[in-house]
Amino acid sequence: MFYFFEGAAALSAASLIFIRQVFYGALLLIVCLLSLAAIYILAFAEFVAVTQILVYAGGIVVVILFGVMLTAKIGEKPLVVQHGNLFGGILAAASLLAVLLYGLAGHDFTPATAATTMATQNAVQETGFVMMRDFVLPFELAGMLLLMALVGAAVIAARTKNNRAS
Repeated sequence: MFYFFEGAAALSAASLIFIRQVFYGALLLIVCLLSLAAIYILAFAEFVAVTQILVYAGGIVVVILFGVMLTAKIGEKPLVVQHGNLFGGILAAASLLAVLLYGLAGHDFTPATAATTMATQNAVQETGFVMMRDFVLPFELAGMLLLMALVGAAVIAARTKNNRAS
């Protein structure tokens, strides 16, 4: 199972580099993020997996898809991205790879002890309790703000479509 999700994540991430249509790129991003969440579940990091699904795949990508679907047909042509700065992209990717390899070279990959694992589980549980007890209002306000932004975008898109039809 791990290799399947690893392959799906790697393939969808690599496909994002070469895709030209933004809508299909957003769908590939959803596949990549959900595959990463499945890998987190297989690694027994359920909190990270749920956060990955709720925040990234469930929130940010849906907003991106909504925006793309509303603006993709402006001028009756689909939104297509042109790749213009190949050298800069390769340089940035190589620099990021060097930084990641440097960070991984200094890391000790010994397995954690049972006491450390239990302490981590208790810390995650306590973090969840604190977030749902002390920070409910900010979460609700952020949700309401996102809902208002989506409704506003739909109203603006509907007005623009009606004005073009007239």
